[in-house]
Amino acid sequence: MKFRAGRWLFLVVVALLISGCAPSGRGIIVFCAGDSITAAAYPHFLQRILNRDGIAARVLNYGRSGYTSGEYLNFLVKYRAKLIEEKPDVVLLELGTNDLRTDRDFTPTEKFRANMKGILGVFRTFRSRSGRIPTILIATIPDIPETRLANFSAESARRVQAEINPAIREIAAGEGIKVVDQHAVFVRRPDLLPEVHPARDGYRLMAETWREALRPRY
Repeated sequence: MKFRAGRWLFLVVVALLISGCAPSGRGIIVFCAGDSITAAAYPHFLQRILNRDGIAARVLNYGRSGYTSGEYLNFLVKYRAKLIEEKPDVVLLELGTNDLRTDRDFTPTEKFRANMKGILGVFRTFRSRSGRIPTILIATIPDIPETRLANFSAESARRVQAEINPAIREIAAGEGIKVVDQHAVFVRRPDLLPEVHPARDGYRLMAETWREALRPRY
């Protein structure tokens, strides 16, 4: 009897210790939406950062390499019935780089605005597990550095700051959405943006920036 009581007390203590170290609550589901800059890496780092901070998170990588805003809108519409079942608490949206291409993917800024508003409209039909519309955060896009990559030009680089990022900020202001300034990340650390895609540490820094944006709430 004494052995059983002692063992029971030991198990209770262990359970309390484990519960104190484990992420608490139901956790959050984060839906990462974007192009290859999303698809490549930052959601992986964000998952690790949130878990490091004691948050039970499920970070979903729905980045689609090569997609323009129009293509991403079509993707959401086509697969909405499946995607809505993910029940995200938060949506992190970053699109626009491929809209700057000089080939058939070139997207006029007004069309970009319309596509992004359409994307936000689809996400607002999603519901979290608690039945709420997910919190949506939208990011500015990095610069297009000097590069010899095909289908980007000096005009592409000009449009980042003159057209696309201002459009993102205007949309966010009109829709009441928080802007996460990923553009500023690489202004401070241009060494982490050697081409159109960030270096590995650049993706890690992007994840930290998203984390800071989530911090007031999670």
